[in-house]
Amino acid sequence: MIKASALVTTVLILFFFGRVDLNAQGVKIVYKESEEDFSNPERGFYIPSSTKASDFILLNEKKLMAFQQEQQSRGASYKVHSSLLYRSYELDTFKNKSLSVSFLENLQKDFDAVRKAGLKMILRFAYTDKSHTGDCKDEYGICPPYGDAPVEIVLHHVKQLQPYLYKNADVIAVLQEGFIGIWGENYYTDFFGSGTNEGAGIIADSSWGKRNKFLAALLAALPLNRMIQVRTPQIKQKYVYGVKAVPSSGPLTVTEAFSKKDKARIGFHNDCFLSSPDDYNTYYDYGSSAGKRDTANKRLRNYVEADSRFVPVGGETCDDAFSPQNDCAPSGYATQEMAAMHYSFLNAAYNNTVNNDWDSLGCMESIKRKLGYRLLLHYSMLPAAIKMNDKLQIEIQLENKGYASPYNPRPVQLILRNRQTGKIARLNFSTQIQKWFTGMILLKGSFALPASLPKGEYDLLLNLPDAYQSLQNPAFSIRLANEDVWEPDTGFNSLHHYVKIS
Repeated sequence: MIKASALVTTVLILFFFGRVDLNAQGVKIVYKESEEDFSNPERGFYIPSSTKASDFILLNEKKLMAFQQEQQSRGASYKVHSSLLYRSYELDTFKNKSLSVSFLENLQKDFDAVRKAGLKMILRFAYTDKSHTGDCKDEYGICPPYGDAPVEIVLHHVKQLQPYLYKNADVIAVLQEGFIGIWGENYYTDFFGSGTNEGAGIIADSSWGKRNKFLAALLAALPLNRMIQVRTPQIKQKYVYGVKAVPSSGPLTVTEAFSKKDKARIGFHNDCFLSSPDDYNTYYDYGSSAGKRDTANKRLRNYVEADSRFVPVGGETCDDAFSPQNDCAPSGYATQEMAAMHYSFLNAAYNNTVNNDWDSLGCMESIKRKLGYRLLLHYSMLPAAIKMNDKLQIEIQLENKGYASPYNPRPVQLILRNRQTGKIARLNFSTQIQKWFTGMILLKGSFALPASLPKGEYDLLLNLPDAYQSLQNPAFSIRLANEDVWEPDTGFNSLHHYVKIS
């Protein structure tokens, strides 16, 4: 009853599916783990790309298609497979007017190219990526005016983008908040209350109110099955709990997680991962009328460690000044930080003074495998033969060895493929893959067979496809980290067993 394979261990056992039946003989199959690094949807090292409205350079489908093959970014000592494209759009010519028809048409062309190439996007919009110095009090010497857009213009642009975000949500892995401030990092802003030492030295309640209004509009511009990442944890706290929220505000609970409520749809992108003790003020309290600016490193880190279990986390390294703390163990704690904060993706091209250290010091291969989810089969318990009116009982033990669970929803399916005709039937497990957290996962199913299913012999396979019908191809399906189970032509994972249905 088992396909021949030197890579799969088969143990014949007797077990019963809810009733005593001497014909209920089945098998336990033990699978071998693979150490291979390969591409999987919505996780891993991403390839960055940006363009300006004033000089829009369209994405090239052929170049994008090469990303999932192993490649080396400029300045990197290591190679990666990428399923993610970070795409930044600088709206430099639209700071005081509507987005043009031609810009929106080009944006749609980019979405189409990404879809055809089998990738997904980490998406961000901003108005400027330039800073300048001057006579100001900022600790990093960046001075106003900063060059972003007024609140009304930003809200108008979000409204214009909404139909495109809905239409193309299938290839949006996550949307970063963007828009506000230089680089869209929500800090150096002319209109939303800057967190610098200029002026009052705090972000006023009125400014937090503007930020919250904008974030609410951005959340509404995306389907409920997609999430947004904010640059600092305090941005989420002030949105969820109000403008006077403190750094010790509570994280999501497991019952709130993946509920499609606003608080469950806000994750984090840290664009200065392990660059200083507080990641260049990522974990900092910018104050409000309820309190002054203050350090909050420990409190905000604790918040992110707990909250990030349920939301997408990613970013990039930006400075090697925090070495050796940002190195591999034992000198540093880079991988421990990624695990604690459930990182799903990082920039493959920046900052490679940091990333290259992970390569030379020996932890890069582990990071490449563990960013996001890494799902593997341990064993399955499957029936050898059943009758049409019997329930098909399945038990599969998996493990997530990655730093995080899949953050976007997708079905988990048992595939029955007729060994003579090749026709398939899909049976959906009752499970939520977003809650397949790091550790062991027991997947069980009790399926009534479709009345139209012909009798015969059926291979059993596990399928974790994208939730969108527009992406039903292998490039968007999850591959399990086992030897000899992946079918690249179908996107299925073979359970190395067939069942006889009579």
